[in-house]
Amino acid sequence: MSAAPAGHSPRTALAGIALTVGACASFALLDTATKLVSATTPLLLALWLRYVFQSLVTSAYVLPRSGWRPPRTDHPRYQLLRAVLFAATSLFGIFSIRAMPLAEFTAIVAATPLCVTLVAALWLRQPVSPLRWLLVATGLASVLLILRPGGQSFSWVLVLPLGMLACGTGYQILSSRMAGQEAPTTTQFYTSWIAAGLMTLAAPFVWTAITSAWVWLGLVVMGLSSALGHLLLLRAYACAAPATIAPFLYTQIAFAMLAGWAVYGHMPDRWSLLGICLIAASGAASAWLTVRERR
Repeated sequence: MSAAPAGHSPRTALAGIALTVGACASFALLDTATKLVSATTPLLLALWLRYVFQSLVTSAYVLPRSGWRPPRTDHPRYQLLRAVLFAATSLFGIFSIRAMPLAEFTAIVAATPLCVTLVAALWLRQPVSPLRWLLVATGLASVLLILRPGGQSFSWVLVLPLGMLACGTGYQILSSRMAGQEAPTTTQFYTSWIAAGLMTLAAPFVWTAITSAWVWLGLVVMGLSSALGHLLLLRAYACAAPATIAPFLYTQIAFAMLAGWAVYGHMPDRWSLLGICLIAASGAASAWLTVRERR
């Protein structure tokens, strides 16, 4: 583990790591509940209900701290764009997760930071070292190893994760640009409610009466685990530097693999497992490289 950055003691850095692992467990629970609910519920309806639950939980945390009024934002256009990218990422994601095993899906999501590096180099003209280029190439090649275009198990439905990866990359870049300009809780509040508003437009067209108590339980778990995961991650970034906690974000792959085995009895085949390991190793090495470069 790297030395604690300025303003963060070793104890708070450890707290940040623990919060990050808790957030990853919450996100793995979110994906598991989403996969279960999407088997019996229209996907757009499930996504809308998730956003509603998530927004209510987020509001219960944010509003008491802002005098029971919506927090002030200085960048409403950025908040809107971030929410649109968030909703698009979730939309691609919920279709992807219904078609893919949990571990493989989570590994592809984990390649997002590597895509952010690629866009930062090609579009934003940020300098990238040869070693980081190698890590990006390895991570993206590993995504193809999981999807295996042309393989017997390949389906064009598996192209959906690439759309999720593209939207998620834009979401992360915009989030990075907004960091320091808006309070994280303010951004989370508007992202949740704007995304819920966007999905409300589609809800009447996909509305179906839900009578199963298990489905309602799954929907509540989706909303709670999503809100809890994001709030834990916000607290983690307040306790430790991003470079310190970044390697521990990949624990979500392990949680997803465990959930996939426990709920569906699925274990990745050897090629998918190789791709998963390479993505996790490339991402963790990229985070370590960030620490070294900052030193």
